[in-house]
Amino acid sequence: MRFTRGEQVFAQGARPTFLYTVLSGVLMRTRLLEDGRRQIINFMFPGDFIGLQAALDAEMSHSVEALTNATLCTFVREKFFDLVAQQPRLSFDLTWLAAHEEAALEEHLVSLGQRNARERMAALAVFLVQRGIDTEIAPGGVLALTVTQGQIADMLGLSLVHTNRTLQTLRRIGLVDWTLSTISIPDIEAAKAYAKIDGSTFSSRPYI
Repeated sequence: MRFTRGEQVFAQGARPTFLYTVLSGVLMRTRLLEDGRRQIINFMFPGDFIGLQAALDAEMSHSVEALTNATLCTFVREKFFDLVAQQPRLSFDLTWLAAHEEAALEEHLVSLGQRNARERMAALAVFLVQRGIDTEIAPGGVLALTVTQGQIADMLGLSLVHTNRTLQTLRRIGLVDWTLSTISIPDIEAAKAYAKIDGSTFSSRPYI
């Protein structure tokens, strides 16, 4: 299935017919509150699996939206048990992905609870660029990805004004160059150290 930028794969509260793997593109997982406020939970890259973040027979607690044009491979949700029963290696890979997604969410929770705005921004930039490098969509360490300041604010719990000032600060000190269309980090190890990221958080992953 193909989705264009801004198109929803499924909406919060839906019971999707399919599970998906990302073949190309980048998507984001979001949670909407009743008053319209939005929290961006995570970003998904090629090789990631979509739809297991809730019980297989439950409504989805979040939405998934294409951040770029994306192509997904679809699996019938009700046949998931048969699929993993027939593919033991796939079961292991999915367990691995789930564990590492939890680690990524743990890193994000630390950002929201303990990191200051500059550290949060640097940690998010490192996550996105490193995932781009791992999935070979960030040649030369430059990730071509349109993320608006409003989306950054929704991910990091910052105001738009604070988001703008923080982006300018990180650019001025030469740590992260984040524009509307690209994200680049001149020295990713320095950025990890600045954001106090444990290097073990990032490692190669199976490509589903």
